[in-house]
Amino acid sequence: MPTRPRLASPIIAVLAAALAAAACGTTTPGTSAVPVASTGPAGSAASAATQGGTLNIDFATYNPLSLVIKNQGWLETELADQGVTVNWVKSAGSNKANEALRADAIDVGSTAGSAALLARSNGSPIQVIDIYSQPEWAAIVVPEGTSIASVADLKGKRIAATKGTDPYFFLLQALGEAGLAPTDVTVEVLQHADGWAALQNGAVDAWAGLDPIMAGAEEAGASLLYRNVDFNSYGFLNATESFLATKPDLAQAVVDAYERARAWAQENPDETAQYLATEAGLDLAVATKVIAERSNLDVDPVPGAAQLAVLEKIGPIFVESGDVPSQVEVDAALASLINPTFVTRAEPARFDQP
Repeated sequence: MPTRPRLASPIIAVLAAALAAAACGTTTPGTSAVPVASTGPAGSAASAATQGGTLNIDFATYNPLSLVIKNQGWLETELADQGVTVNWVKSAGSNKANEALRADAIDVGSTAGSAALLARSNGSPIQVIDIYSQPEWAAIVVPEGTSIASVADLKGKRIAATKGTDPYFFLLQALGEAGLAPTDVTVEVLQHADGWAALQNGAVDAWAGLDPIMAGAEEAGASLLYRNVDFNSYGFLNATESFLATKPDLAQAVVDAYERARAWAQENPDETAQYLATEAGLDLAVATKVIAERSNLDVDPVPGAAQLAVLEKIGPIFVESGDVPSQVEVDAALASLINPTFVTRAEPARFDQP
């Protein structure tokens, strides 16, 4: 791969100003496509309680906090007096969550940070409103008995990957580090579960894997050929701009629930692992490994400079791979993706049991 350009550091400086502005209830021009002052949480002068309708929100096995909120029923209870129905939609991957967000099938969806940036770079009007994890959820997986011993050995091989997701971009970064170009391998575009199935039946030589399916694959005898936590991006909770602008009280309720779920999951790791095991069809021991070792839910939930520092490295790959027309779109997305308003004012105690 050719040397990738690095995005200029002023993006992070501008974001820092936006974070300060959010804390003060003001808006910094150019930092958010939805002005901070007009998308404040419930109880602000700019918002009124939503009455009736449906909150469409996703849940995913790669997002343990979504499973906690869904199983606890906090949103249903909290929003009942407003006549708001909660509709849970399962996301099979970041690409599917992005498709649903773009189609307005969901208001809030969970993706990898790389997938959120890709979507925003291609015109999807979404913003990240909470960081739900800093996981090591992607790696390159090979089957038991393989002769492949390094990433360099993947040259000429078939690799399953889900385009538009962290494992896909993990794969591209790993290839580049090993001196290989995407054209040096054949990428079989499959959804995560289908990628694992293809690895099992010999249709591919390797798989850009995602937890918790990847943890199950290890249990079945597969091995992780290459791991690099720095090639993983954060877990992003995204919302459509129209939802943030018209129903900020519901957006605040979702973020408040996420922050309550974060504390609950850390206080109840066994129950959280059981939720994951049930939803993903995993052995409890495998689910426990994912929660305890590779999810990292104890992360600063405010989106900001830490996430941009990771995305700056990934963005140019979008252009090189043809997934985004030019760096101009990437830069614009980086300058408008982050919305810290709701999480900086989160009140998770609203979901405490009386």
